[in-house]
Amino acid sequence: MLARSLGHLFATAAAEFGDKSALITTARTMTFTELDAQSNQLANGLAELGIQVGDRVSLYAPNSWEWVVSYFAVLKMGGVINPLNMMLTGEEVVTMTKDCGAVAIIAASEKAQNLTGLQQNLSARRLIAFGNNIPEGFIEFGGLMDGNDETFPLVDVDVHDLASIVYTSGTTGHPKGAMLSHYNILLNTAMSATMHNRNDRDTVVSALPCSHVYGNIVMNAAFAYGMTLVLHQSFAERDILESIQSHKATMFEGVPTMFMYLLNFPDLTSYDLSSLTRCTVGGQTMPVAKMEQVIAKFGCPLIELWGMTEIGGLGATHTVYGPGKLGSIGVAMPHTRVRIGDTADAAKTMPVGEPGELMVQGGIVMGGYYGNESATNDTISADGWLRTGDIAHMDEDGFVFIVDRLKDLIITAGYNVYPAEIERVVAQHPGVAMVAVGSVPDENKGELAKAYIISAENTQATPEEIISFCREKLAAYKVPRFVQFVEDFPKTSSGKILRRKLSELDD
Repeated sequence: MLARSLGHLFATAAAEFGDKSALITTARTMTFTELDAQSNQLANGLAELGIQVGDRVSLYAPNSWEWVVSYFAVLKMGGVINPLNMMLTGEEVVTMTKDCGAVAIIAASEKAQNLTGLQQNLSARRLIAFGNNIPEGFIEFGGLMDGNDETFPLVDVDVHDLASIVYTSGTTGHPKGAMLSHYNILLNTAMSATMHNRNDRDTVVSALPCSHVYGNIVMNAAFAYGMTLVLHQSFAERDILESIQSHKATMFEGVPTMFMYLLNFPDLTSYDLSSLTRCTVGGQTMPVAKMEQVIAKFGCPLIELWGMTEIGGLGATHTVYGPGKLGSIGVAMPHTRVRIGDTADAAKTMPVGEPGELMVQGGIVMGGYYGNESATNDTISADGWLRTGDIAHMDEDGFVFIVDRLKDLIITAGYNVYPAEIERVVAQHPGVAMVAVGSVPDENKGELAKAYIISAENTQATPEEIISFCREKLAAYKVPRFVQFVEDFPKTSSGKILRRKLSELDD
Protein backbone atom coordinates (compact mmCIF):
# COMPACT_ATOMS: atom_id res chain seq x y z
CA MET A 1 0.00 0.00 0.00
CA LEU A 2 1.29 3.48 -0.88
CA ALA A 3 1.83 6.05 1.86
CA ARG A 4 -0.83 8.74 2.19
CA SER A 5 1.66 11.44 1.19
CA LEU A 6 5.39 12.03 0.86
CA GLY A 7 5.34 13.55 4.34
CA HIS A 8 3.80 10.38 5.73
CA LEU A 9 6.33 8.30 3.79
CA PHE A 10 9.22 9.48 5.91
CA ALA A 11 7.33 9.51 9.20
CA THR A 12 6.28 5.90 8.58
CA ALA A 13 9.84 4.87 7.68
CA ALA A 14 11.19 6.53 10.84
CA ALA A 15 8.72 4.61 12.98
CA GLU A 16 9.80 1.33 11.38
CA PHE A 17 13.58 1.79 11.05
CA GLY A 18 14.28 4.09 14.01
CA ASP A 19 17.97 4.13 14.93
CA LYS A 20 19.19 2.60 11.67
CA SER A 21 21.50 4.91 9.68
CA ALA A 22 19.40 6.67 7.07
CA LEU A 23 21.74 9.30 5.64
CA ILE A 24 25.53 9.58 5.52
CA THR A 25 27.16 12.79 4.26
CA THR A 26 30.62 14.25 4.77
CA ALA A 27 29.12 16.56 7.39
CA ARG A 28 27.21 14.04 9.48
CA THR A 29 25.48 10.69 9.75
CA MET A 30 21.79 10.70 10.69
CA THR A 31 19.42 7.93 11.73
CA PHE A 32 15.83 7.72 10.57
CA THR A 33 14.74 9.00 13.99
CA GLU A 34 17.10 11.99 13.82
CA LEU A 35 16.06 12.94 10.29
CA ASP A 36 12.41 12.70 11.29
CA ALA A 37 12.93 14.88 14.36
CA GLN A 38 14.97 17.52 12.51
CA SER A 39 12.47 17.79 9.68
CA ASN A 40 9.74 18.19 12.32
CA GLN A 41 11.73 20.98 13.97
CA LEU A 42 12.11 22.78 10.66
CA ALA A 43 8.42 22.28 9.85
CA ASN A 44 7.55 23.98 13.14
CA GLY A 45 9.92 26.83 12.33
CA LEU A 46 8.46 27.31 8.86
CA ALA A 47 4.95 27.30 10.30
CA GLU A 48 5.98 30.10 12.68
CA LEU A 49 7.03 32.10 9.60
CA GLY A 50 3.47 31.76 8.28
CA ILE A 51 4.03 29.09 5.63
CA GLN A 52 0.80 27.20 5.07
CA VAL A 53 -0.69 24.22 3.28
CA GLY A 54 -0.23 24.55 -0.48
CA ASP A 55 2.51 27.20 -0.27
CA ARG A 56 5.45 26.75 -2.62
CA VAL A 57 8.92 26.54 -1.10
CA SER A 58 12.02 26.47 -3.33
CA LEU A 59 15.21 24.55 -2.49
CA TYR A 60 18.40 25.99 -3.98
CA ALA A 61 21.35 23.97 -2.75
CA PRO A 62 23.64 21.04 -3.53
CA ASN A 63 23.20 17.64 -1.88
CA SER A 64 23.38 17.97 1.91
CA TRP A 65 21.58 16.82 5.03
CA GLU A 66 19.93 20.25 5.15
CA TRP A 67 18.45 19.68 1.68
CA VAL A 68 16.91 16.39 2.79
CA VAL A 69 15.54 17.86 6.04
CA SER A 70 14.03 20.80 4.14
CA TYR A 71 12.40 18.55 1.54
CA PHE A 72 10.52 16.47 4.07
CA ALA A 73 9.73 19.41 6.36
CA VAL A 74 7.85 21.21 3.62
CA LEU A 75 6.00 18.06 2.54
CA LYS A 76 5.00 17.25 6.13
CA MET A 77 3.37 20.70 6.26
CA GLY A 78 1.35 20.01 3.12
CA GLY A 79 3.50 22.46 1.20
CA VAL A 80 4.72 22.15 -2.38
CA ILE A 81 8.44 21.62 -3.03
CA ASN A 82 10.19 23.42 -5.89
CA PRO A 83 13.66 21.79 -6.15
CA LEU A 84 15.98 24.01 -8.16
CA ASN A 85 19.00 22.99 -10.20
CA MET A 86 22.03 24.13 -8.21
CA MET A 87 23.69 25.37 -11.44
CA LEU A 88 21.05 28.05 -11.99
CA THR A 89 22.04 31.70 -11.88
CA GLY A 90 20.31 34.15 -9.57
CA GLU A 91 18.31 35.59 -12.45
CA GLU A 92 17.11 32.13 -13.43
CA VAL A 93 16.04 31.47 -9.85
CA VAL A 94 14.06 34.70 -9.87
CA THR A 95 12.25 33.59 -13.04
CA MET A 96 11.35 30.11 -11.80
CA THR A 97 10.35 31.06 -8.27
CA LYS A 98 8.15 33.87 -9.56
CA ASP A 99 6.58 31.53 -12.10
CA CYS A 100 5.49 29.03 -9.44
CA GLY A 101 4.74 31.69 -6.82
CA ALA A 102 7.23 30.51 -4.20
CA VAL A 103 6.70 32.17 -0.83
CA ALA A 104 10.05 31.02 0.59
CA ILE A 105 13.49 29.93 -0.58
CA ILE A 106 15.83 27.70 1.39
CA ALA A 107 19.38 28.01 0.04
CA ALA A 108 22.94 27.01 0.79
CA SER A 109 24.90 30.13 1.70
CA GLU A 110 26.99 30.04 -1.49
CA LYS A 111 23.79 29.90 -3.55
CA ALA A 112 22.12 32.57 -1.43
CA GLN A 113 24.96 34.89 -2.49
CA ASN A 114 23.64 34.61 -6.07
CA LEU A 115 20.40 36.24 -4.91
CA THR A 116 22.04 39.22 -3.24
CA GLY A 117 20.67 42.36 -4.83
CA LEU A 118 17.78 40.49 -6.44
CA GLN A 119 15.54 40.20 -3.38
CA GLN A 120 13.21 42.91 -4.62
CA ASN A 121 12.51 40.85 -7.75
CA LEU A 122 11.58 37.68 -5.86
CA SER A 123 8.05 36.59 -5.07
CA ALA A 124 9.50 34.90 -1.97
CA ARG A 125 9.67 37.15 1.06
CA ARG A 126 11.04 34.51 3.44
CA LEU A 127 14.67 33.76 2.59
CA ILE A 128 16.46 31.09 4.60
CA ALA A 129 20.10 29.99 4.28
CA PHE A 130 22.44 27.45 5.82
CA GLY A 131 26.23 27.28 5.93
CA ASN A 132 28.86 29.97 6.46
CA ASN A 133 28.75 33.65 5.48
CA ILE A 134 24.97 33.92 5.28
CA PRO A 135 24.01 37.09 3.37
CA GLU A 136 22.17 39.94 5.00
CA GLY A 137 18.40 39.57 4.83
CA PHE A 138 18.45 35.76 5.12
CA ILE A 139 17.16 33.84 8.13
CA GLU A 140 19.71 31.40 9.57
CA PHE A 141 18.57 27.80 9.02
CA GLY A 142 19.85 26.42 12.34
CA GLY A 143 18.31 29.27 14.30
CA LEU A 144 14.95 28.60 12.67
CA MET A 145 15.10 25.02 14.00
CA ASP A 146 16.67 25.53 17.43
CA GLY A 147 14.45 24.76 20.37
CA ASN A 148 11.48 23.69 18.28
CA ASP A 149 9.39 20.66 19.14
CA GLU A 150 10.70 17.44 17.58
CA THR A 151 7.16 16.34 16.80
CA PHE A 152 4.88 17.83 14.18
CA PRO A 153 1.23 17.06 13.39
CA LEU A 154 1.38 15.83 9.80
CA VAL A 155 -0.99 17.65 7.50
CA ASP A 156 -3.39 15.32 5.74
CA VAL A 157 -3.43 16.00 2.00
CA ASP A 158 -5.10 14.07 -0.76
CA VAL A 159 -2.64 11.71 -2.43
CA HIS A 160 -3.46 13.33 -5.77
CA ASP A 161 -2.70 16.84 -4.51
CA LEU A 162 0.28 18.74 -5.89
CA ALA A 163 3.54 17.80 -4.15
CA SER A 164 6.27 19.25 -6.35
CA ILE A 165 6.86 21.66 -9.21
CA VAL A 166 10.07 20.70 -11.01
CA TYR A 167 11.37 22.82 -13.88
CA THR A 168 12.67 21.22 -17.03
CA SER A 169 16.03 22.31 -18.41
CA GLY A 170 14.42 24.69 -20.86
CA THR A 171 16.63 23.69 -23.80
CA THR A 172 13.84 24.33 -26.29
CA GLY A 173 12.64 27.61 -24.83
CA HIS A 174 11.48 28.87 -21.45
CA PRO A 175 11.68 26.34 -18.61
CA LYS A 176 8.39 24.63 -17.79
CA GLY A 177 7.29 23.54 -14.33
CA ALA A 178 6.18 19.90 -14.28
CA MET A 179 3.42 19.43 -11.70
CA LEU A 180 3.88 16.17 -9.81
CA SER A 181 1.39 14.86 -7.28
CA HIS A 182 2.15 12.82 -4.18
CA TYR A 183 0.71 9.85 -6.05
CA ASN A 184 3.01 10.36 -9.06
CA ILE A 185 6.14 10.27 -6.90
CA LEU A 186 4.96 7.62 -4.43
CA LEU A 187 3.95 5.25 -7.22
CA ASN A 188 7.24 5.76 -9.02
CA THR A 189 9.16 5.21 -5.78
CA ALA A 190 7.29 1.97 -5.03
CA MET A 191 7.59 0.56 -8.54
CA SER A 192 11.31 1.45 -8.81
CA ALA A 193 11.93 -0.38 -5.53
CA THR A 194 9.93 -3.36 -6.79
CA MET A 195 11.84 -3.65 -10.07
CA HIS A 196 15.25 -3.38 -8.38
CA ASN A 197 14.44 -5.16 -5.09
CA ARG A 198 15.51 -2.16 -2.98
CA ASN A 199 15.25 -3.10 0.71
CA ASP A 200 16.53 -2.44 4.22
CA ARG A 201 19.64 -4.59 3.68
CA ASP A 202 20.90 -2.15 1.05
CA THR A 203 23.36 0.70 1.25
CA VAL A 204 23.35 2.94 -1.82
CA VAL A 205 26.05 5.41 -2.86
CA SER A 206 24.90 8.35 -4.98
CA ALA A 207 26.27 11.65 -6.24
CA LEU A 208 23.12 12.36 -8.26
CA PRO A 209 21.62 15.74 -7.26
CA CYS A 210 18.53 15.27 -5.09
CA SER A 211 17.00 18.15 -7.04
CA HIS A 212 17.18 16.04 -10.23
CA VAL A 213 14.46 13.48 -10.90
CA TYR A 214 16.93 10.55 -10.90
CA GLY A 215 18.57 11.57 -7.64
CA ASN A 216 15.18 12.31 -6.11
CA ILE A 217 13.82 8.82 -6.78
CA VAL A 218 17.06 7.28 -5.42
CA MET A 219 16.59 9.32 -2.23
CA ASN A 220 12.89 8.58 -1.78
CA ALA A 221 13.28 4.87 -2.49
CA ALA A 222 16.16 4.64 -0.01
CA PHE A 223 14.20 6.20 2.83
CA ALA A 224 10.89 4.51 2.02
CA TYR A 225 12.38 1.02 2.20
CA GLY A 226 14.92 1.39 4.99
CA MET A 227 18.09 1.67 2.92
CA THR A 228 21.11 3.68 3.99
CA LEU A 229 21.87 6.52 1.57
CA VAL A 230 25.51 7.62 1.28
CA LEU A 231 25.03 11.00 -0.36
CA HIS A 232 27.88 12.85 -2.06
CA GLN A 233 27.67 16.54 -2.84
CA SER A 234 29.43 16.02 -6.15
CA PHE A 235 30.99 13.23 -8.16
CA ALA A 236 34.69 12.43 -7.78
CA GLU A 237 36.05 9.02 -8.70
CA ARG A 238 38.17 8.42 -5.62
CA ASP A 239 35.47 9.59 -3.21
CA ILE A 240 32.86 7.31 -4.78
CA LEU A 241 35.15 4.26 -4.77
CA GLU A 242 36.18 4.88 -1.17
CA SER A 243 32.52 5.14 -0.15
CA ILE A 244 31.58 1.89 -1.87
CA GLN A 245 34.49 0.13 -0.18
CA SER A 246 34.22 1.61 3.33
CA HIS A 247 30.42 1.41 3.61
CA LYS A 248 30.21 -1.96 1.83
CA ALA A 249 27.63 -0.48 -0.50
CA THR A 250 25.30 -2.83 -2.32
CA MET A 251 24.31 -0.27 -4.97
CA PHE A 252 25.86 2.58 -6.89
CA GLU A 253 23.61 4.67 -9.11
CA GLY A 254 24.71 7.17 -11.73
CA VAL A 255 24.65 8.53 -15.25
CA PRO A 256 26.85 7.05 -18.02
CA THR A 257 29.61 9.63 -17.65
CA MET A 258 30.12 8.65 -14.00
CA PHE A 259 30.65 5.01 -14.90
CA MET A 260 32.95 5.89 -17.78
CA TYR A 261 35.07 8.17 -15.55
CA LEU A 262 35.32 5.29 -13.07
CA LEU A 263 36.38 2.87 -15.83
CA ASN A 264 39.13 5.28 -16.85
CA PHE A 265 40.29 5.91 -13.26
CA PRO A 266 43.82 4.48 -12.97
CA ASP A 267 43.34 3.17 -9.39
CA LEU A 268 40.00 1.46 -9.99
CA THR A 269 41.30 -2.07 -9.42
CA SER A 270 42.80 -1.17 -6.04
CA TYR A 271 39.34 -0.78 -4.47
CA ASP A 272 37.19 -3.61 -3.13
CA LEU A 273 33.81 -3.41 -4.90
CA SER A 274 32.73 -6.95 -4.02
CA SER A 275 29.83 -5.73 -1.84
CA LEU A 276 27.99 -4.39 -4.89
CA THR A 277 25.01 -6.51 -5.91
CA ARG A 278 23.69 -4.24 -8.67
CA CYS A 279 24.20 -0.77 -10.12
CA THR A 280 21.81 1.38 -12.13
CA VAL A 281 22.54 3.74 -15.00
CA GLY A 282 20.24 6.25 -16.66
CA GLY A 283 19.94 9.79 -17.91
CA GLN A 284 21.43 9.10 -21.34
CA THR A 285 22.15 6.12 -23.55
CA MET A 286 25.31 4.22 -22.67
CA PRO A 287 27.29 2.27 -25.26
CA VAL A 288 26.97 -1.49 -24.75
CA ALA A 289 30.76 -1.87 -24.98
CA LYS A 290 31.16 0.35 -21.92
CA MET A 291 28.33 -1.40 -20.05
CA GLU A 292 30.07 -4.72 -20.57
CA GLN A 293 33.27 -3.26 -19.11
CA VAL A 294 31.40 -2.01 -16.04
CA ILE A 295 29.83 -5.43 -15.45
CA ALA A 296 33.23 -7.13 -15.78
CA LYS A 297 35.13 -4.72 -13.54
CA PHE A 298 32.43 -4.08 -10.92
CA GLY A 299 31.40 -7.72 -10.74
CA CYS A 300 27.67 -7.05 -10.62
CA PRO A 301 24.73 -6.41 -12.98
CA LEU A 302 24.33 -2.94 -14.48
CA ILE A 303 20.63 -2.16 -14.76
CA GLU A 304 19.75 0.41 -17.40
CA LEU A 305 16.75 2.63 -16.76
CA TRP A 306 14.98 5.53 -18.38
CA GLY A 307 13.03 8.38 -16.84
CA MET A 308 12.19 12.05 -17.09
CA THR A 309 11.05 14.97 -14.99
CA GLU A 310 7.50 14.76 -16.31
CA ILE A 311 6.96 11.31 -14.77
CA GLY A 312 8.69 11.94 -11.46
CA GLY A 313 11.31 9.24 -11.96
CA LEU A 314 11.52 6.02 -13.96
CA GLY A 315 9.27 4.99 -16.82
CA ALA A 316 11.09 1.85 -17.94
CA THR A 317 13.80 -0.38 -16.52
CA HIS A 318 14.87 -4.00 -16.12
CA THR A 319 13.94 -6.25 -13.22
CA VAL A 320 16.91 -7.21 -11.10
CA TYR A 321 16.10 -10.94 -11.36
CA GLY A 322 14.37 -11.11 -14.73
CA PRO A 323 15.87 -11.34 -18.21
CA GLY A 324 17.60 -8.26 -19.51
CA LYS A 325 18.99 -6.94 -22.76
CA LEU A 326 22.05 -4.70 -22.73
CA GLY A 327 21.42 -1.52 -24.67
CA SER A 328 17.72 -1.58 -23.82
CA ILE A 329 16.08 0.60 -21.17
CA GLY A 330 14.01 -2.45 -20.25
CA VAL A 331 10.25 -2.75 -20.11
CA ALA A 332 7.51 -0.49 -18.87
CA MET A 333 7.27 -0.04 -15.10
CA PRO A 334 4.27 -1.73 -13.41
CA HIS A 335 1.11 0.41 -13.55
CA THR A 336 2.66 2.15 -16.57
CA ARG A 337 2.16 1.75 -20.30
CA VAL A 338 4.60 2.71 -23.04
CA ARG A 339 4.24 2.66 -26.79
CA ILE A 340 6.12 3.93 -29.81
CA GLY A 341 4.17 6.60 -31.66
CA ASP A 342 4.66 7.98 -35.14
CA THR A 343 6.60 11.25 -34.86
CA ALA A 344 4.31 12.81 -37.46
CA ASP A 345 1.05 11.35 -36.10
CA ALA A 346 1.38 10.55 -32.38
CA ALA A 347 -1.97 8.76 -32.36
CA LYS A 348 -0.51 6.05 -34.61
CA THR A 349 1.58 3.24 -33.08
CA MET A 350 4.65 2.12 -34.97
CA PRO A 351 5.20 -1.57 -35.84
CA VAL A 352 7.62 -3.70 -33.81
CA GLY A 353 11.21 -2.70 -34.58
CA GLU A 354 10.29 0.58 -36.27
CA PRO A 355 11.54 3.80 -34.60
CA GLY A 356 9.14 6.46 -33.41
CA GLU A 357 8.51 8.67 -30.38
CA LEU A 358 8.40 6.97 -26.98
CA MET A 359 5.10 7.71 -25.22
CA VAL A 360 4.03 7.00 -21.63
CA GLN A 361 0.64 6.64 -19.95
CA GLY A 362 -0.34 5.83 -16.36
CA GLY A 363 -0.27 7.03 -12.78
CA ILE A 364 3.27 8.41 -12.96
CA VAL A 365 2.43 11.02 -15.63
CA MET A 366 2.48 14.62 -14.37
CA GLY A 367 -0.63 16.77 -14.13
CA GLY A 368 0.79 19.20 -16.69
CA TYR A 369 3.04 22.25 -16.80
CA TYR A 370 2.25 24.86 -14.18
CA GLY A 371 0.41 27.81 -15.68
CA ASN A 372 1.14 26.66 -19.22
CA GLU A 373 -1.91 25.02 -20.77
CA SER A 374 -0.55 25.30 -24.31
CA ALA A 375 2.65 23.40 -23.49
CA THR A 376 0.63 20.83 -21.54
CA ASN A 377 -1.67 20.17 -24.49
CA ASP A 378 1.32 19.84 -26.81
CA THR A 379 2.86 17.22 -24.51
CA ILE A 380 -0.07 15.20 -23.11
CA SER A 381 -2.85 13.90 -25.37
CA ALA A 382 -6.51 13.98 -24.40
CA ASP A 383 -6.32 10.28 -23.46
CA GLY A 384 -3.28 10.78 -21.23
CA TRP A 385 -0.33 9.80 -23.42
CA LEU A 386 2.81 11.81 -22.66
CA ARG A 387 5.12 12.61 -25.57
CA THR A 388 8.68 12.18 -24.33
CA GLY A 389 10.75 13.59 -27.17
CA ASP A 390 12.83 10.39 -27.25
CA ILE A 391 13.10 8.31 -30.41
CA ALA A 392 12.89 4.59 -29.61
CA HIS A 393 11.81 1.23 -30.93
CA MET A 394 10.32 -1.80 -29.20
CA ASP A 395 11.16 -5.44 -29.88
CA GLU A 396 8.81 -8.42 -29.92
CA ASP A 397 9.39 -9.02 -26.17
CA GLY A 398 8.37 -5.49 -25.18
CA PHE A 399 11.92 -4.28 -24.49
CA VAL A 400 12.43 -0.65 -25.45
CA PHE A 401 15.60 0.66 -27.10
CA ILE A 402 16.30 4.39 -27.13
CA VAL A 403 17.63 5.60 -30.45
CA ASP A 404 18.22 9.22 -29.48
CA ARG A 405 16.64 12.49 -28.46
CA LEU A 406 14.44 13.90 -31.22
CA LYS A 407 16.00 17.35 -30.77
CA ASP A 408 19.55 15.93 -31.18
CA LEU A 409 18.81 14.43 -34.60
CA ILE A 410 21.38 15.39 -37.28
CA ILE A 411 20.08 15.64 -40.85
CA THR A 412 22.82 15.05 -43.41
CA ALA A 413 21.80 15.50 -47.05
CA GLY A 414 18.28 14.44 -46.11
CA TYR A 415 19.37 11.37 -44.11
CA ASN A 416 18.60 11.05 -40.40
CA VAL A 417 21.75 10.54 -38.33
CA TYR A 418 21.41 9.74 -34.62
CA PRO A 419 24.38 10.83 -32.46
CA ALA A 420 23.88 7.93 -30.04
CA GLU A 421 24.36 5.41 -32.85
CA ILE A 422 27.72 6.94 -33.75
CA GLU A 423 28.68 7.14 -30.07
CA ARG A 424 28.01 3.43 -29.59
CA VAL A 425 30.45 2.62 -32.40
CA VAL A 426 33.18 5.10 -31.44
CA ALA A 427 33.05 3.87 -27.83
CA GLN A 428 34.20 0.44 -29.00
CA HIS A 429 37.59 1.83 -30.03
CA PRO A 430 40.20 0.95 -27.37
CA GLY A 431 41.56 4.49 -27.38
CA VAL A 432 38.25 6.04 -26.36
CA ALA A 433 37.20 6.61 -22.76
CA MET A 434 34.18 8.76 -23.60
CA VAL A 435 32.60 10.20 -26.71
CA ALA A 436 29.88 12.68 -27.52
CA VAL A 437 28.65 13.52 -31.01
CA GLY A 438 27.35 16.88 -32.15
CA SER A 439 26.81 18.57 -35.48
CA VAL A 440 28.54 21.23 -37.53
CA PRO A 441 26.84 23.21 -40.31
CA ASP A 442 27.67 22.36 -43.93
CA GLU A 443 26.69 24.41 -46.97
CA ASN A 444 26.06 21.40 -49.17
CA LYS A 445 24.63 18.76 -46.79
CA GLY A 446 23.06 20.93 -44.11
CA GLU A 447 24.81 19.26 -41.15
CA LEU A 448 27.70 16.88 -40.58
CA ALA A 449 28.49 14.79 -37.51
CA LYS A 450 31.47 15.63 -35.33
CA ALA A 451 32.86 13.34 -32.61
CA TYR A 452 34.32 14.84 -29.43
CA ILE A 453 36.49 12.28 -27.62
CA ILE A 454 38.16 11.90 -24.23
CA SER A 455 41.09 9.53 -24.68
CA ALA A 456 41.40 6.36 -22.62
CA GLU A 457 44.16 6.35 -20.02
CA ASN A 458 47.65 6.00 -21.54
CA THR A 459 46.40 5.94 -25.14
CA GLN A 460 46.23 8.43 -27.97
CA ALA A 461 44.32 7.60 -31.12
CA THR A 462 44.30 9.96 -34.09
CA PRO A 463 41.26 11.49 -35.82
CA GLU A 464 42.10 9.47 -38.94
CA GLU A 465 42.05 6.20 -36.94
CA ILE A 466 38.65 7.01 -35.45
CA ILE A 467 37.13 7.90 -38.82
CA SER A 468 38.57 4.76 -40.41
CA PHE A 469 37.22 2.66 -37.54
CA CYS A 470 33.75 4.13 -38.09
CA ARG A 471 33.82 3.48 -41.84
CA GLU A 472 34.05 -0.25 -41.10
CA LYS A 473 30.90 -0.22 -38.96
CA LEU A 474 28.65 2.62 -40.18
CA ALA A 475 26.99 3.64 -43.42
CA ALA A 476 28.97 6.34 -45.19
CA TYR A 477 26.50 9.14 -44.39
CA LYS A 478 26.72 8.34 -40.63
CA VAL A 479 30.51 8.47 -40.38
CA PRO A 480 31.66 11.58 -38.46
CA ARG A 481 33.57 13.91 -40.74
CA PHE A 482 35.40 15.62 -37.89
CA VAL A 483 37.04 14.34 -34.69
CA GLN A 484 38.34 16.46 -31.83
CA PHE A 485 40.03 15.23 -28.67
CA VAL A 486 38.98 17.16 -25.55
CA GLU A 487 39.66 17.16 -21.80
CA ASP A 488 36.00 17.15 -20.73
CA PHE A 489 32.42 17.77 -21.92
CA PRO A 490 29.85 20.39 -20.95
CA LYS A 491 27.48 18.64 -18.55
CA THR A 492 24.35 19.19 -16.52
CA SER A 493 24.35 19.13 -12.71
CA SER A 494 23.52 15.41 -12.86
CA GLY A 495 26.45 14.67 -15.17
CA LYS A 496 24.59 14.28 -18.46
CA ILE A 497 26.47 15.51 -21.51
CA LEU A 498 25.02 18.64 -23.10
CA ARG A 499 25.27 17.92 -26.82
CA ARG A 500 23.90 21.34 -27.71
CA LYS A 501 26.98 22.96 -26.10
CA LEU A 502 29.64 20.73 -27.67
CA SER A 503 30.32 23.36 -30.32
CA GLU A 504 31.73 25.59 -27.57
CA LEU A 505 34.69 23.18 -27.50
CA ASP A 506 35.52 23.70 -31.18
CA ASP A 507 39.18 24.55 -31.77
